[in-house]
Amino acid sequence: MINLPKQDSAMQQARENVTIPKILTAPMHVLPLWPVSIALSQLARKLLRAHPTILSRIDKYQENLFELDITDLPFILRLHPARAELRAFRRSAAPDADARISGSLAAFLAMLHGVEDGDSLYFSGSLQIEGDTSAVLALRNALDDAELDLSTEIANALPLLAPPLRLALAPLEKLTGLHLQRADTTPEVY
Repeated sequence: MINLPKQDSAMQQARENVTIPKILTAPMHVLPLWPVSIALSQLARKLLRAHPTILSRIDKYQENLFELDITDLPFILRLHPARAELRAFRRSAAPDADARISGSLAAFLAMLHGVEDGDSLYFSGSLQIEGDTSAVLALRNALDDAELDLSTEIANALPLLAPPLRLALAPLEKLTGLHLQRADTTPEVY
């Protein structure tokens, strides 16, 4: 057994304790998933138009199906990069995928926004991978290189919601403990 340094195990414990409140996930159990799938696919199309290098970085894995199992949601997501399709499925009706990535929303957002490295999330057990690991690695590298900020992408896709979204981000991050925007990687100049 590997003993993680104290700081790493504390970070892992913090990630595991950050979950979506049940008051928010309860309605998702009865929510029809087709509107969620339409909205997510539209966001994926806009994201890939804004960051075309993602597909070229994924290269030969563009036709692969990726299952994204955000464990604190009552459904799973299936990504088909070449079609820019991101669909939601009930866990009991999830179709087969070439690769599966599972973990909490906190772990997915921390990786996507550059707060934590995907490898450290994997080795700490915060993210699990099954299936074609080379496809997962290609997807992760493509997303890392794109330096995405999900809140900016959503604001760009829904410009009318951009001002209230920007105002709500910092309080929501503080309230939920989730990393809802990209970490500032610009060094401070004194």
